[in-house]
Amino acid sequence: MNKRFREYGFNPGLLPTGSRNTIADVKGVRVGHLTRIEGNDVRTGLTLVDPGIQNLYAQKIPSAIAIENGAGKVAGISEVEEFGFLRAPVALTNTHAVGAVMQGVIDLVGRQTALPFYGSVNTVVGEVNDAILNNIHKRSIEPEDVSLAFENLSEDIALGCVGGGTGTRAFTWKGGIGSASRVVEVSGRTYTVGILVQTNFGGSLTIMGVPIGRLLGVEDSSTHPIFKRDGSCIIVLATDAPLTSRQLKRLAKRSFLGVARTGSIVPTASGDYAIAFSTNRSGLEGTGDIGTCLSDDALNPLFLACVESVEESVYDALFTAETMTGRDGNVLEALPKDRVVKILKRVQKTYDA
Repeated sequence: MNKRFREYGFNPGLLPTGSRNTIADVKGVRVGHLTRIEGNDVRTGLTLVDPGIQNLYAQKIPSAIAIENGAGKVAGISEVEEFGFLRAPVALTNTHAVGAVMQGVIDLVGRQTALPFYGSVNTVVGEVNDAILNNIHKRSIEPEDVSLAFENLSEDIALGCVGGGTGTRAFTWKGGIGSASRVVEVSGRTYTVGILVQTNFGGSLTIMGVPIGRLLGVEDSSTHPIFKRDGSCIIVLATDAPLTSRQLKRLAKRSFLGVARTGSIVPTASGDYAIAFSTNRSGLEGTGDIGTCLSDDALNPLFLACVESVEESVYDALFTAETMTGRDGNVLEALPKDRVVKILKRVQKTYDA
């Protein structure tokens, strides 16, 4: 894997990261990818985010979904909105593979759940349209691929052109999967917020406040007409803080501020969704049991952790991705990292002075 953003000597944000600086810093959370690159026009895959709860179907966890712009086909939203819980791993793939991945997750949950099993399975499957490089009309992803991604679950997460980020972009360049985390002190306890992003959106790239896209003279509006089409960003947010579904939704809403920091305006046909969950079941509502959650007044550090982690996740998606050629000879070039680092170092020296 290419060097991540921090490995170039930059320290975005104010808060400390977890040991891995990924969503896997939330205890138990693992990520698995299935990457499919075939012929000239298949550049896609799927990414599975598993909360790490044994028998998750029975031991459901608090969850929420926030939508900044709803031009997407994300599955499983309404039940999470209605009941505020998650009971299956979250999956990310391409737009036309949502159905296949839903079936794969259903099959996976069925195999993991003690019989007799009469209940239906609500599957949350995020998607982006990776059609610049990938022929989404081909059935390149099958239900069985979910099991392969599950077998690849790991705390050591591959980033860049993998899984659901195989064929995606970020601004004018090749994007993919990014991840980051932050550790915060709230009410005398330590909690972690972890983020994983599937980038596929445009705008004018901004890194740590520096207008990189403008300085490089490369912005979506000035390049190939295909980039004028709006894109999407799917965000998965995990935390171990005791939060209710309502509080998780408040946290998820802040994730789009992190996207905005990188230069996206969330345009009219963009599908921007944040899927949040807590591995701490204390805040689970509707069980009839007495639970506990943080005070709303204590949430600000978690909000900041969310914003910073999303911002850095996008940077990592860009910095770890590589140039890729796909359908119709379309090419997404890797971010010119040397030039970008040179600009950022120059700006950094100005501030240090």
